[in-house]
Amino acid sequence: MGRIDNIITILKRENKRYLEPIVTTVSRTRSPFKVLISCILSLRTKDKVTAEASNRLFKLADNPKKMLSISTRDIEKTIYPVGFYKTKSKRIKEICKILLGNYGGTVPDEIDELLKLKGVGRKTANLVVTLGYGKLGICVDTHVHRISNRLGLIKTKTPERTEFSLRKKLPKKYWIIYNDLLVAHGQNICTPISPKCSKCKIFKYCKRVGVKNFR
Repeated sequence: MGRIDNIITILKRENKRYLEPIVTTVSRTRSPFKVLISCILSLRTKDKVTAEASNRLFKLADNPKKMLSISTRDIEKTIYPVGFYKTKSKRIKEICKILLGNYGGTVPDEIDELLKLKGVGRKTANLVVTLGYGKLGICVDTHVHRISNRLGLIKTKTPERTEFSLRKKLPKKYWIIYNDLLVAHGQNICTPISPKCSKCKIFKYCKRVGVKNFR
């Protein structure tokens, strides 16, 4: 196997010990709408808080029409204490209105269409496409961007450039699972500051680009 294959194989084995990202858990409901909304809630928010807020909100409304029947104030109270909960409450209402008005209440399955929704960036759009619809895409968050560069797989300055570089470098069979694997690895081992290199099972495949201090 090649270097990338080895890295993926090891991470798949090791990450069974960690909790999966909340958006991945939500995706098991087979609802692109829930994936979209949980993605919005997850921005600048810890997974545990996102999980609890998502569960509370989806008990009240699990589709755009129901969501619009709830007041912005009630959404705020339901999703608190997620980060920027007031802004996200308004954003959720705006998105639901657009989904009903322009897409018949269905979440788009194309990245370019999803990017038309206010507050939806490439990370969220890729998650909806991959986890909500099972279509090819590469979601790049801070963990994916950081670790991909640390490994020396790519050399990029922004998450967007990382996505496009990985589209050229990463075998398509790994596109959908790549985000989950690196998020778990980044939360537990390859942390932003002083990564736990002594415990890392993919240490020998890592070029440790930019790593000055580690444990």
